[in-house]
Amino acid sequence: MSSLLIQNASAVVTCDGGDRVLENAGILIRDGVIASIGPAPREADEVLDASGCIVYPGLVNTHHHLYQTFSRNLPQVQNMELFDWLTALYEIWKNLDREAVYYSSLVGMGELLKTGCTTCFDHHYVFPGGGSAALLDAQFAAAGDLGMRMYASRGSMDLSRKDGGLPPDSVVQTVDEILRDSRAAVERYHDPAPFSMRRVALAPCSPFSAGETLYRQSAVLARDLGVRLHTHLCETKDEENYVLEKYGKRPLAYMEDLGWVGSDVWYAHGIHFNDGELKLLADTGTGVAHCPISNMKLASGVCRVPDMLELGVPVGLAVDGSASNDGSNLLEELRAAYLLHRLCSSERAPSGYDCLKIATRGSARVLGWEELGSLEPGKAGDLFLIRRDRLELVGADLDVKSMLGTVGFKGPVDYTVVNGRVVVRDGRLTGVDEEQTVRNARAAAAAYLDR
Repeated sequence: MSSLLIQNASAVVTCDGGDRVLENAGILIRDGVIASIGPAPREADEVLDASGCIVYPGLVNTHHHLYQTFSRNLPQVQNMELFDWLTALYEIWKNLDREAVYYSSLVGMGELLKTGCTTCFDHHYVFPGGGSAALLDAQFAAAGDLGMRMYASRGSMDLSRKDGGLPPDSVVQTVDEILRDSRAAVERYHDPAPFSMRRVALAPCSPFSAGETLYRQSAVLARDLGVRLHTHLCETKDEENYVLEKYGKRPLAYMEDLGWVGSDVWYAHGIHFNDGELKLLADTGTGVAHCPISNMKLASGVCRVPDMLELGVPVGLAVDGSASNDGSNLLEELRAAYLLHRLCSSERAPSGYDCLKIATRGSARVLGWEELGSLEPGKAGDLFLIRRDRLELVGADLDVKSMLGTVGFKGPVDYTVVNGRVVVRDGRLTGVDEEQTVRNARAAAAAYLDR
């Protein structure tokens, strides 16, 4: 039995049901699970002195595209909106291989860990040449090397340009191929145990790259296998118009007809829902991954988060793709969400602490992973620490619950712990050699972009 004792923390922001902040507290983690908070035994396999530190629950990222790490900040796409942006970038993404996916995942998840995120859901749907096993292997290998809790997806596309979709022919598959690979991915990788380090969802990409049969059959298969469903929805007006023209109904009505609503479903973005549709999301427990920075960069719109929270819609936070962000920093996303909704909704906006809870408890709810998202006995030993005796936080830490939203935090956190293991120490990754990783990743990115 392994154990980690985090001792003498200045403050522990629990994000529990009572919104407690514990002062001068300790956290004992045994075998990856929080055993106690408060007065703790002085003995453990490892003791981390948290004197002068604020401890927060690990952030949970509910939507990402790690493969896009190597196609961010490309000058030719910076002023495009979603459809044109995708069409241009598919010409690069169609050259993905295992090395590019491994190193882009390593870089993206490494940045997430260094900024307090302990669980990453990744929506990978680009499989050049068909089979998905090698690319998912690469993602789980990167997560294992870093020590990150990984929730992958077997994404999919079956509508290429010749079918009226956006992707090129080389990155789509037939429905039968996708269903076969999806079943294999779940059987190989998905671990439904409460504190597992790897899970899998089925995730057709979007209504303009995945057809009706694929959506319907993916829902049947996912429920047969006991896994969750994810897709992009209501991200742009272009998407709304596409679905209206092709199927004669709004995107959410189309999804509802295909069996794509319920507490096992969550959508990325969810910007353009009307009042009745928000009510349906709340009534069915269908979740939304909020991606504020990506939504702003691609000029997609502003998600109605204040309305969603008021109605009880499950809402989590997400960074979206590195190419539409252009990074993997959920702390930055947290503050952006706070500021965006203050601008658009004034006093109805979520507070700084509300935004933290969206990124922790809210995200855990969206992923259906109740063991994550708060610091309580019986929950996962996932957390991060920030030293408060630094210049940037002078006068900022009077309200440690709200600080990450209202003031924000720049740069790497001091420690990140996942499953009771220290994976970031003094702002540096412990699972990999950062300098060597940078060299290898730069070489892999250059080779990929040169193809």
